[in-house]
Amino acid sequence: MNDLLIEIGCEDLPARYVLQLGEEFAQAIVAGLSTRSIGVDSYASFATPRRIAVLIPSLADRQPNQIVERKGPKLAAALKDGQPTSAGLGFAKSCGVDFAKLAQEDGQLVFRSKQKGRRTIELIPEIFEDALEKMDALVPKRMRWGAGTETFVRPVEWLLALYGSKLIPLQRFGLIAGRRTYGHRFHAPKAITIKAPADYEAELKTTKVWADFASRRDEIERQIKAEAAMLGGTAKIDQALLDEVTALVEWPVAISGKIEVRFLELPPEVIVATVETNQRYFTVFDSNSKLLPYFITIANIESKDMVQVISGNERVVRPRLSDALFFWQQDLKQPLPNYVSKLATITFQKELGTIAEKVNRILALGRLMHRELEEPSSLRPMAFGDVTESELPLFQAVTMCKSDLATKMVYEFPELQGIMGSYYAARSGYPDRVAIAIREHYLPTQQGTPIPSTREGQIVALADKLDTLAGIFAIGQKPTASKDPYALRRAALGVLRILIEGKLPLDMAGILASALDAQPAGKRDGAMLIDLIDFVMERLRSYYTDRQLPTEMFEAVKSLGITTPLDFDQRVQALRSFWALPAAQSLAAAHKRIRNLLKQAGDAGAAPVNAALFEDTSEQALFATLIDYEQSGLARDDYSGRLAQLASELQAPVDAFFTAVMVMAPDQKVRNNRIALLRRLDAVCREVADISCLPG
Repeated sequence: MNDLLIEIGCEDLPARYVLQLGEEFAQAIVAGLSTRSIGVDSYASFATPRRIAVLIPSLADRQPNQIVERKGPKLAAALKDGQPTSAGLGFAKSCGVDFAKLAQEDGQLVFRSKQKGRRTIELIPEIFEDALEKMDALVPKRMRWGAGTETFVRPVEWLLALYGSKLIPLQRFGLIAGRRTYGHRFHAPKAITIKAPADYEAELKTTKVWADFASRRDEIERQIKAEAAMLGGTAKIDQALLDEVTALVEWPVAISGKIEVRFLELPPEVIVATVETNQRYFTVFDSNSKLLPYFITIANIESKDMVQVISGNERVVRPRLSDALFFWQQDLKQPLPNYVSKLATITFQKELGTIAEKVNRILALGRLMHRELEEPSSLRPMAFGDVTESELPLFQAVTMCKSDLATKMVYEFPELQGIMGSYYAARSGYPDRVAIAIREHYLPTQQGTPIPSTREGQIVALADKLDTLAGIFAIGQKPTASKDPYALRRAALGVLRILIEGKLPLDMAGILASALDAQPAGKRDGAMLIDLIDFVMERLRSYYTDRQLPTEMFEAVKSLGITTPLDFDQRVQALRSFWALPAAQSLAAAHKRIRNLLKQAGDAGAAPVNAALFEDTSEQALFATLIDYEQSGLARDDYSGRLAQLASELQAPVDAFFTAVMVMAPDQKVRNNRIALLRRLDAVCREVADISCLPG
């Protein structure tokens, strides 16, 4: 048993690929060994800007002996009159044995032989080649250098390959693998020799290379937090940025710099976007979440003159913040409403018109939903004139929700759309609820992010997302299994979350129909509306799958054709409670039986139930219980109460009925009356959800 170490040393890798390449390389080597029957108990992967490596401890020095099996021609072709044919003899010759040594199994010639396991050190080159192919698949663009034709992410400068103390005969990229590696480019640029794989990580650390990605990331996070504490605040640490910075350095050293006080006039989000996105720095906030005039960055060197390093970082960030300050000051020279007219020059989608046209559609749909929530009735279009007092904040928020797209700041920082509109609205004198609605109308941006916090923000967000869904469907560009360029799945899920979590009782069918009718392009018909509703309802399935809802419960509600997500959710939650009751499974099983009987009965039992035709007391008891249930004072939308009452009152008489009587009685009148009773019972069992869909 010996340790295996392989390292690829190269010019600086793109940060976004460092961790991926390191993990893929290690896993590919492990997989290659495993498929060759060499077990791997554990492994360590290493990834820095200049190296990808894997260390596998205690690896067997050879494969176990292998049983080689080859299958030959069918016996019908290999034998004729009991004698081998040329096909049979040819197979035997290719196996290097006499025909008599071949086995005959399942009508076929079979050759088996024992083969001594190959040495691990001999297998590594072919495993290494397979690993390189898998790494190449991760990177769409690779480099070729020198006179060679081989490619890799970046030019490869050295190879290291050891099995115990032995060198592995590995050749690639015009290089022969050795036992040399290199430390930090500036602190320890000379080659160092690795005598044994187990020494690798420690030896590199002595030359200022922190090779393990995960522990290097932890160390960077620790240093950032310590530096922020010294500055009297807490660092904002985005995990994606932390990973990127970890991939950029081999020997992390946290340092801090100052942000000039004049730049604090900018909204903090602008400073964060400038410092994080452009410079890969970390910002610092005080205990009240106020931005402090500092940034933290990670150097890749322990400088003897750290003041110069800090000064250099401050000098780099200063012009970017100066540009941002200029954009801010220029944008503020006009009130936000002045930017509305400029939206007519910005295209939303060539077949769906400009952003200005989209805003008009959002406004119409938003007012429609607002009126429906204020005065529940059938959805109806409203004229643009006469904005009521209750509609005014919504009207203002919708009108200006996209205005910041015409500002200099959002042109430079697209990720700040909505946020800048909120600041500009507040500076233009609009109330907080309008500014907040503008800020939040893109929410939720992804799974886990909150929905808008205000009613106006929720309605604007809904109208915006619904218009996009309807528009893209109208022009025939709905998502495929592999492509969703307009992020319609995310938009649909956002709509559902707002309606459910915001407790807005709006019917999807109605508002989607209105959204489709408003589109300027494409052919709109009933089939398109059904297609769009189905698309959104499938996202609702995903919503509940993430919340561990059994598929049967989703189908139990969906089968009723419920298209109001809030109502759908209330029924689903009632089903969860119902299923915990002792009688639930028995009632579900009985309802399955009822549905099957009704299916067999066809159109029979359409007449009202006639109590005079009852022949057994169980029929009378079930009918009386049904009447009591139907006349109970429970509200129609008290779904939990209704299901609990079903379980407590109906389970026993239903079981007694099926025990005592045969539904398909010989007497047609009696049979039809019993079917009519089951139809009435079926309607009760499908008031909240189709209970027969549940496992029972």
